[in-house]
Amino acid sequence: MGESSKRRFLSGLVPNLVLAVFSITCIFPAIWLFYSSLKGKAEFYANPISLPHSPNFQQYIAILTKSKILLWMGNTIRNSVLSLAIILILGFIIGYFLSRFRFKGKNALYNYYLLGMLVPIHALMVPMYVLFTKTGMGDQWYTLILPYAAFGLPISIFLVESYVRSIPIEVEEAANIDGCSFHRTLFRIVLPMCQPILVTVGIIQFFIVWNEFTFALILISKETLMTVPVGITLFKGQFVTDYPKMMASMLIAIFPAMALYFAFSKQIIKGMVAGSVKG
Repeated sequence: MGESSKRRFLSGLVPNLVLAVFSITCIFPAIWLFYSSLKGKAEFYANPISLPHSPNFQQYIAILTKSKILLWMGNTIRNSVLSLAIILILGFIIGYFLSRFRFKGKNALYNYYLLGMLVPIHALMVPMYVLFTKTGMGDQWYTLILPYAAFGLPISIFLVESYVRSIPIEVEEAANIDGCSFHRTLFRIVLPMCQPILVTVGIIQFFIVWNEFTFALILISKETLMTVPVGITLFKGQFVTDYPKMMASMLIAIFPAMALYFAFSKQIIKGMVAGSVKG
């Protein structure tokens, strides 16, 4: 090995080692979560890090048959689907109008929407709780859909507005010359062209809604309306916590999100890169 080859090897060794250590720290918690869910409670407390001596799936069977996790997952899926529909539809329409039209107060309106990305959720916990309690909108099947849609709209509008600006206006002008109405141009031509960024927004917001905990904790008290993140906390008792059962429920809860990410990971990267280009 020549001197230059040695230098190249050593210069690449340190970054690769750093990335390898970083990757292990990211992957190991998920692996530990899985094999710990195959332990019994006594075995876990004896040695939380060791591998299970006799792996079993009793924790999963107990959770699926004796808990309400399937009901909680149904609630979470309903909240995710309905809030995503609102976020994507309104985000696309508002983002398009802010990108293509010029009107008085446009910049103020655009900045108003962007303020939603700057307001921390925890600063609104008390006002949201008081508002939903006084109006009777708490503990309803639609309770969580409203704040999820409201907090998801700013990023959706921002990304769609940036993406639409990268689409040549000549495409819409050609459609108008061919006799397309405004609505047909918007939903038959522009909407399909915005598919990459809309898919990206949808997946990102799905992860946020699926894992959301704060509003689900303070606005919902009925066990039948709880979401998965809040429902999992019921496995924690006053004096003792069944960690293997909690870990098994966590794996069941995160499986849909992981499957969705691996299925659309390339689409997420493509949409984020495309959304960063402005014409």
